Amino acid sequence: MDNAMQPEDTPELRALYKGFADHHLDPLWTQTGNLMPVHPKPQAVPHVWKWSDLLPLAERSGELVPVGRGGERRAIGLANPGLGGRAYVSPTLWCAIQYLCPGENAPEHRHSQNAFRFVVEGEGVWTVVNGDPVRMSRGDLLLTPGWHFHGHHNVATEPMAWIDGLDIPFSQQMDVGFFEFGAERVTDNATPNYSQGERLWCHPGLRPLSQLHDTVSSPIGAYRWEITDAALTEQLLLEDEGNPATVGPGHAAIRYMNPTTGGDVMPTIRCEFHRLRAGTETPARQEVGASVFQVFEGTGAVTLGGDRHKLEKGDLFVVPSWVAWSLQAETGFDLFRFSDAPIMERLGFMRTQVEGG
Repeated sequence: MDNAMQPEDTPELRALYKGFADHHLDPLWTQTGNLMPVHPKPQAVPHVWKWSDLLPLAERSGELVPVGRGGERRAIGLANPGLGGRAYVSPTLWCAIQYLCPGENAPEHRHSQNAFRFVVEGEGVWTVVNGDPVRMSRGDLLLTPGWHFHGHHNVATEPMAWIDGLDIPFSQQMDVGFFEFGAERVTDNATPNYSQGERLWCHPGLRPLSQLHDTVSSPIGAYRWEITDAALTEQLLLEDEGNPATVGPGHAAIRYMNPTTGGDVMPTIRCEFHRLRAGTETPARQEVGASVFQVFEGTGAVTLGGDRHKLEKGDLFVVPSWVAWSLQAETGFDLFRFSDAPIMERLGFMRTQVEGG
């Protein structure tokens, strides 16, 4: 607050302020500038994590750190440099690289927090969600909605790494978290190509009459890469034919959807996939809320708050609230994105500003 608007410093005023402190009070007029800024001023900062740094550290963790009851998961959280060392990628989102060695079995548990997994490379791991074994493969988005039991097992001869995304920071700030241990090993060691949820729900334009009630989170356990890839390919082909199918020139994108509501896959997390043609540059955007991107394929760059960062396969970056960002594709450029947009929209806080728009 402007010092000219502050009262004169007197012994009486100091005594008043001491009285406030003694009774756990804090006057608004000394902090308005921090509580009510003219636009969001996040403590979180834009940051890029290089896959070439993350993966060797995860591999070394696989050699030194066991997976089992107590530790539960070999997951390494991305700690935003602006958030005081906490393993939060943003004030609302958590992101980690998880690593599972051949033959390992991560025990089952469940928690209030919503979670997903996205696989940038690899095969041979199944996650078992509420007793339903779900194959994890390259390019797949796997859901573990809140309070669903889940564990993982690797039946391959090679280790596998993927990213986890959760709403842990939001849940912790709101004091809504519950946790419960499940089985010591996954409850079903089967390795079906398609999960029960996919077999019931993944038929385009069709809904089972046995499941007409809406669900808070999507009942689909896996959104398969081949379907995502086909949707993005068709958007760009339609653009070539002169049809309005892309979000911008050379920029195809999809949002993963809960088929029971048409809304987001989970109540606190939005998931998207973006594909840019080589040479495409997106206009700068500013949005309330945080987003995390992972490069799935190709090379390019992101400009974050005016700073340009080169990107390649596996790299992750965070866009804090109201930080301007844009993408530049050197080659064909595929990126997975998740954000806290459902929270911001439902609470009425969402604002978006697009350069030139």
